[in-house]
Amino acid sequence: MSNSLASAGVAPARSASSRVGHDSRSIALGRWAGVAFGVGTQALFLVTVVYLFLFLRYGGSAPHAHWILVDCVLAIGFCIPHSILLAPPTQRIIKRWMPGGLLGCLHCCVTCITLLLTFHFWGRSEIAIWRFTGWMNLVMLTGFYGSWLALFYSLYLTGMGYQTGVTQWWYWLIQQKPPVREFLKLGAFKYMRHPVYMSFLGLIWFTPEMTMDHAILTGIWTVYIYAGSYFKDRRLLKFIGDPYLEYGREVSGLPFIGVGSLRKFR
Repeated sequence: MSNSLASAGVAPARSASSRVGHDSRSIALGRWAGVAFGVGTQALFLVTVVYLFLFLRYGGSAPHAHWILVDCVLAIGFCIPHSILLAPPTQRIIKRWMPGGLLGCLHCCVTCITLLLTFHFWGRSEIAIWRFTGWMNLVMLTGFYGSWLALFYSLYLTGMGYQTGVTQWWYWLIQQKPPVREFLKLGAFKYMRHPVYMSFLGLIWFTPEMTMDHAILTGIWTVYIYAGSYFKDRRLLKFIGDPYLEYGREVSGLPFIGVGSLRKFR
């Protein structure tokens, strides 16, 4: 009887049913893992923002003998994975084993981890390039806090959810395709192409006390922001095309720094 059932194809059907059940469980587990990853990334982002504020405002708190080497490695170490993940070839490779809707969260997560490692292992120097008091201290603090306001304002204009990955994650969660992002010249974008970068420059330059370790961070990250503006312009020219080209001919990358890749397009 069992042989006749097997020859009739019942056993293979049962095996196929088992495979379907196994695939369904795998999909469900993948969905739950994606949900946990998205929620965890946003919590990690909030924690990192708090530590970033404290780090840039008050500096590192752990002086050690090899602080110059360690600080240089940490400052550069933040830039490298951040750039690699943005590269289209890297994203194509990652999409082979991760849904595209989770790429934004992955980028945000890696950025947060590298920043937290920087805060933890950063070596402080007591050598100061400048220490301002009185009205100059007030000017620097005003610029620092103003840069934070400008940063959140700029991120709002570009879409905060796209910066942290929560927008892409949400549309993945509800299984819908995210809307096409329109290129709009709003607010600060009427006067510069990269207001987010401009705000971040303010965070690292406006400090009442510029110690040697902070100068290392400021120098490396300034070079990185300059290079990042160039590659971002190249990406936007590729994806937006002529409208961004015309925009770049009218607006420089950053105000008062209209040289090199930050000048108006020719």
